[in-house]
Amino acid sequence: MSQGRRGVWEGTGKRVHWLALASLLLALPCMGFLPNFWSRVLTLSWDSHTHQYITERAILNVTMETLMGINKHQNSHAEEQTGLGRGFWRAVGEVVKSNAAMDFLSSTRSNPVYHFDSERVDSAVVMLRQFWAQTLLCVRAKEYQSARHSLGQLFHSLQDFYSHSNWVEMGQRSIYLHLLQPEEPALPVAKDDTPTCMECFSATCRGNLLPRLVHRHQHSLLLTTGYFSSNPAKPKGKCSHGGILDSSRHEGAKGGINKDSTSPLFSPHHYLHVEAASLATEATATVLRDLRDTMGHTSFLRLFSVKQPPALVFVIDTTGSMFDEITAARRRALSIIQSRADTPGQPGTFLLVPFHDPGVGPVYETDDPNQFMHYMQDLMALGGGDEPEMCLSAIQLALTHSPPLSEIFVFTDASPKDAHLFSSVKALTLEKQCKVTFLLTEDPSHTMKGRRRRRKRNREPLSPDRFSLYSTLSSLSGGLTVFTTNSDIDRVSAIVEDSTAADKVTLLHVESDNDLMSSHSFKVDSSVRTVTLHITGNLIDCNLTNPSGRSQSLWSDQGPLAELERFQGLHRLSLLSPIEPGQWNLQARTDGHLTFNIIGDSNVDFLYYFATVANETHPGLARVEGSPIAGVPTFLVLAITGLAPNEEASFSHVTLLGADGESLQQVPLNSSSPSSSFPSSSSSYSGEELVGRVQSVPRDPFCVRLSGRDGRGNKLERVSTEMIQPTHVQIQVLSVPRLVPGHSTMVHFDVLNYGPARLFNLTADDDCGYLHQRGPHSFPVSERGSLRGQVDLHTPATAEAGETVTLTLTVRALDSPDSNYAVAYLTVVPPDPDMSPPSCSTTRVEWSCPAQCTNSIWSVSLAVSDRGRSGLAALQLHAGEGNITLFHGPPPTGDSLGEAPSGPGQHQADGDRTTRGSQHHHKARLEKGDSPMNVSEWVAGSSQPLWVRYTSSCCSPQAELLVWDGAGNMRRCHLTSHQQRQLRDRSTETNGTGKIAVTSFFCVLLGLLWSPLL
Repeated sequence: MSQGRRGVWEGTGKRVHWLALASLLLALPCMGFLPNFWSRVLTLSWDSHTHQYITERAILNVTMETLMGINKHQNSHAEEQTGLGRGFWRAVGEVVKSNAAMDFLSSTRSNPVYHFDSERVDSAVVMLRQFWAQTLLCVRAKEYQSARHSLGQLFHSLQDFYSHSNWVEMGQRSIYLHLLQPEEPALPVAKDDTPTCMECFSATCRGNLLPRLVHRHQHSLLLTTGYFSSNPAKPKGKCSHGGILDSSRHEGAKGGINKDSTSPLFSPHHYLHVEAASLATEATATVLRDLRDTMGHTSFLRLFSVKQPPALVFVIDTTGSMFDEITAARRRALSIIQSRADTPGQPGTFLLVPFHDPGVGPVYETDDPNQFMHYMQDLMALGGGDEPEMCLSAIQLALTHSPPLSEIFVFTDASPKDAHLFSSVKALTLEKQCKVTFLLTEDPSHTMKGRRRRRKRNREPLSPDRFSLYSTLSSLSGGLTVFTTNSDIDRVSAIVEDSTAADKVTLLHVESDNDLMSSHSFKVDSSVRTVTLHITGNLIDCNLTNPSGRSQSLWSDQGPLAELERFQGLHRLSLLSPIEPGQWNLQARTDGHLTFNIIGDSNVDFLYYFATVANETHPGLARVEGSPIAGVPTFLVLAITGLAPNEEASFSHVTLLGADGESLQQVPLNSSSPSSSFPSSSSSYSGEELVGRVQSVPRDPFCVRLSGRDGRGNKLERVSTEMIQPTHVQIQVLSVPRLVPGHSTMVHFDVLNYGPARLFNLTADDDCGYLHQRGPHSFPVSERGSLRGQVDLHTPATAEAGETVTLTLTVRALDSPDSNYAVAYLTVVPPDPDMSPPSCSTTRVEWSCPAQCTNSIWSVSLAVSDRGRSGLAALQLHAGEGNITLFHGPPPTGDSLGEAPSGPGQHQADGDRTTRGSQHHHKARLEKGDSPMNVSEWVAGSSQPLWVRYTSSCCSPQAELLVWDGAGNMRRCHLTSHQQRQLRDRSTETNGTGKIAVTSFFCVLLGLLWSPLL
């Protein structure tokens, strides 16, 4: 997942011999292309193409293709790749994770439909098209995280087809279009009683498919896929999946046909693995290109968070005492927007959630900076009463709408009234890796209600630790809690700008409750351009020392090393340029709790996850959902982001750091690449994670610090500031079903207890109120035991298609701090979707093309109508050098044939006009390259078709017209001058992919796509 990086893994001097693990897993079955990079280790097939590699390579290639097309080659490929951003690799990781989960989840790993096994081709095709439709629904609703989830599922099944079927053995050199294009020719699938394979008695099976399943010259080719294990049982004479892990390989016909890997031990047709992987990669890229052209380039880049700056997310208390805070937030928002206006790329996401008591929201979300400032200007500090307020409800709303890796800033002066939501808010914060920072204009030592500007109903005592939930949430997320004053809030809010700057990395983040002198250090490498220090709490004394030994007291506003700003509750320091690389030291003395947060400006950062070796049907590393289990070994997988291809760097280990910055465990890192040799290795853009084995997960909370050296030998450190919460309980969601309006849905889960027998509480929460019961529900689980449960959701009939419901499940032991969480994203789909595409039929072809094509034209007239319920929505001329003219009635004959096609710039509206006294109104002409035209109002409420005429020079004898209905179904109308009054109807009725895709379709249809269905 890392891009353009070159790594050196130091410390061990030799490769860690993971191969011993492989021998322990030879009893595990294997289906599909191998899930991820670790699978190559476990199967001894180092050069195999995995699902992860295929998916990452396709996404990167299509993304780079899109950027280079937009930028017109202003930047080099390497420059574009380096600047994709940490958010891009996080988004790619979500797709890869969803793809791999198909091999690991109990609900999908053994189901042949999800893997194109056991000749369940027809059912698999239906499911594949459902994944595509769900992806489009989510994109239209801007539910990008859900779209990435369904896209990963689609990719897994699509890629498996080429590995598990006989498509490659037929000699096919192009992808099977029918999988996602119903109108394309379909091959029949062999019937249950039709033999497909001959006996094979060796590891490598050549020529074991029967002739009519391999010879392209046969008139009745049959499609087959291999049977795996005993579910379902393999009929006699059928092909097996094959390999030493498939029990069905011993049944007639013996052998197998899978091309999952390059190892003959696991793949009888290993010699065709590269061809299968190549077609799978092409099919994956085709889906991505069609998705890009359907939704538009901008939305496609946003789907993968390409070059997206951090989201600006404000959660603001709007009660009457918050005038100064709202004013400060406005000023910071304006400053950030103005600074981003001067930089290329996307402006980012802007999100505002106001709250008071009892109201929360609505959520104001936009990618338009001017619209966001309009929202901010409309905020008024009015009403409200004594604290507490509904702050956690507002944060929960912000988290469900924010993209991952967001920074959320909460402005309030009141404690939370909705403390029961803390578990769900904590789960969402950790799952999305968002940071939450609180700017509190209240002294926590105040113990009486009735403060200035809040209504003084009474003087009830307040708890001195009433803000503890805020401090806990900011601490575990890597944010800050700043107690300041109304007079300082404007200057304190500068941390908003510091934290939302592009290419921000964390060099140090520690908390301390020690009243004595404490010492901390941080490393500055050559890629770091600026460094800012935030220190919260009551600081008594502090000294900063640079790598050369020069010191400055931080009580001096000016000095040789840094510029200091002191406010109530916050010290903000900026290191003076030039910043010396090396180790910087801090010595501080404090009165009470203190937080050091040191951030820098650099491209180089990292992502990570915990994983365990899968021990079910697919060898590989399965990501740990929620918090890792304490006291057991696990793997830590990292990916470096932002290194340029020519930039040298080395990474030796990670350190698990406690809350005070103390080292809990050091974990050596090794390359996942089979070609890596120590002490150095070169790596490509993807599939080259760094892997470390945590011998025993610490019991105490910890964060992860990556250590290494840059190309100049300077020490390099990066910190991922969220605090991991190890535990002895786990909760796993077994399936993520679709939600249908007006119906109830069950979500099944397992609770696994890694401790003694005890009682647990389960709490469920969702952001739409669809749950029947939220809990808490109490239940016992035996020692080292598990419990399977379910929660029920009822989707109202008014729910909108494409809406995502965020379901949060938290489990907590009643006798210990052990707790864990699971987050699932469920998509609402139409109960009876319109799957019928529009139709286009020829009414007339006028052709007068001589042998010399210049100065001659041809035309074809079409009647375009919708066969479903959604109505026509848009059309576009995708190919051809002529133009399209639209009519409300049958177009006139003859008189227009002699007109030359309109030249460039003449495609705009011609205005209503009547031809020769008839009522043939045509309003527009379209040319290739024009955006899709919204035609919904032309045919609204009418049963008549839309009449279209295409006119072109005889030198351009072919064209393609694309037509959509309101549900997004598309038809391709292929036109040619050689039709001789007959339309060769190879039109496409598709929910998705094809050879030629749509451009900028999504922008035109956004406002009207689903209104006919609701």
